[in-house]
Amino acid sequence: MSKNDAIDPELVRELANLVTETGLSEIEVEKGDLRIRVVRRLEPASVQVAAPAPVAALAPPAAAAPAAAPAEPPRTQPGTVPSPMVGTAYLRPSPDAKSFVDVGARVEVGDKLLLIEAMKTFNEIVAPRAGTVSAIFVEDGQPVEFGEALLVIS
Repeated sequence: MSKNDAIDPELVRELANLVTETGLSEIEVEKGDLRIRVVRRLEPASVQVAAPAPVAALAPPAAAAPAAAPAEPPRTQPGTVPSPMVGTAYLRPSPDAKSFVDVGARVEVGDKLLLIEAMKTFNEIVAPRAGTVSAIFVEDGQPVEFGEALLVIS
């Protein structure tokens, strides 16, 4: 490694700050033969699943405060299909096409569930088990992180 290719500690700090500020899980820069990759390890959040609310409590009073954002989908629920990579999730092969699967759809092992586009490559995400799609946690065109819950097959 020549003196011109020496790793600049300030650049590494700047990249680490950029990863933290933007919420990215990793960033990589390359210049000539020099490549720097900064990865932020995220500890999985503990998830507590609450019992469903009584039906009467589901409709807020007319003067109620705005509802809080929905909780993050449980990652440890049996049958959860996690994202194997960082990218953009697509639930359909093209904007005009119907979704690969919908809630309630029966799937077999190997059936295409969705696509994740990463670095201009579309990666098929297939069913790891047979069952019924009971929940879909992502929307078409939504960015996803590694390990993020995509859907549940019951």
